[in-house]
Amino acid sequence: MAPLDIGICGAGPAGLAAALLLHRAGHRVTVFERFETARPLGSGLILQPTGLAVLAALGLLPEILALGSRIERLHGADAATGRTVLDVRYASGRNGRFGLAVHRAALFGVLHRAARQAGVAIETGRDIAALDDAGGRPRLVQADGARIGPFDLVVDASGSRSRLKHHVETPAEPRPLAYGAFWASLPWHGEGFDGHALSQRYRQASVMIGVMPIGRVDPGGPAQAAFFWSLKPDEAAAVQARGLDAWKDRVRSLWPATEAYLARIDSFEQLTLARYGHHTLRRPAGRRLAVIGDAAHSTSPQLGQGANMALLDAAALAHALDTTDDLAEALARYCAARRLHVRLFQALSLAFTPFYQSDSRLIPFLRDTLVSSVAKVPPAPAMLAAIVSGMVANPLRRIGLAEPDWAVCARPGAHPPGDLPASP
Repeated sequence: MAPLDIGICGAGPAGLAAALLLHRAGHRVTVFERFETARPLGSGLILQPTGLAVLAALGLLPEILALGSRIERLHGADAATGRTVLDVRYASGRNGRFGLAVHRAALFGVLHRAARQAGVAIETGRDIAALDDAGGRPRLVQADGARIGPFDLVVDASGSRSRLKHHVETPAEPRPLAYGAFWASLPWHGEGFDGHALSQRYRQASVMIGVMPIGRVDPGGPAQAAFFWSLKPDEAAAVQARGLDAWKDRVRSLWPATEAYLARIDSFEQLTLARYGHHTLRRPAGRRLAVIGDAAHSTSPQLGQGANMALLDAAALAHALDTTDDLAEALARYCAARRLHVRLFQALSLAFTPFYQSDSRLIPFLRDTLVSSVAKVPPAPAMLAAIVSGMVANPLRRIGLAEPDWAVCARPGAHPPGDLPASP
């Protein structure tokens, strides 16, 4: 396709990855960010093999590997009995796959630096409120009424609260989910915790506590952990009213080993209340508009796919534009390439979430008895590993990417940036 003038709304992982890929393909790209200083929001996340494959294609895998913490298993136990009820191991899958837990600031830093070094234009303080598509080429409309553009293509990467996705054929707003979480990034304390696992404790499905090593924000910086406590956002004010000590006593009673993390929390201001919603756009594109990341689909973080889906969307859009010289056809190819994978994982997330965040008593009983037993019987371990890896319905093949050989990629200094071996 001939070079396009492309405006990207949002400087999160989706927007920055799309900007890098499209800029490298020869398009004229400008990223618009509503904050005066582009910055990440949130604590930690797991980059699955899908998201890592996109970063590998960008030549950024060595840099993010140096910052993150390799995750080999997801482990959960009943808080009362200590009985293991969740044990998903990446090694049960194939090709040496693993997850990489990172601080959101680390992922943002890697992508933002790469975009700046590549010469991608990033304009901050641009609060995009609407899209004017009355003419042949759309313009972005700021909250103050100023218009920017026109553009050949607008990419909406502005998150689940997007104000541009209403321009697709069938818009949808996130349906609030009952449970959210208190999150905090704290210094890593290894005693009593697996340094290569997301560790969780449950009380039925109404309480979930988690600790995950998330590496470092910057090279040489202190190792950190993501700490979270699930709760209904509507009950957060009541929890705070009872006082920090009462909340700490509750956490400590369920998981005594978390004392080392609780001691680092001096006020509720250190905790971020995360709210989750679920929505999936039927067709994440409009006329000269592509919607990617959380603006196109959002859900609970139970399967740890959010940032990975955003990176896949960015790669899928770039691949579609690279395979045809017709923009409308490229947008259709982008939607088709992501349809199956997005809908499958949105459905899986909805199905799994009640097992870990709900008011049900029956579902967690089934989880702790029947499901946990069946999960140990082949081929269930391999299937669970494939789900967590994001590799069910192999989304890479549809967007022109090959899965790297993770066993080789994980070796320090085994390859220069951008020279990653693909698996057979």
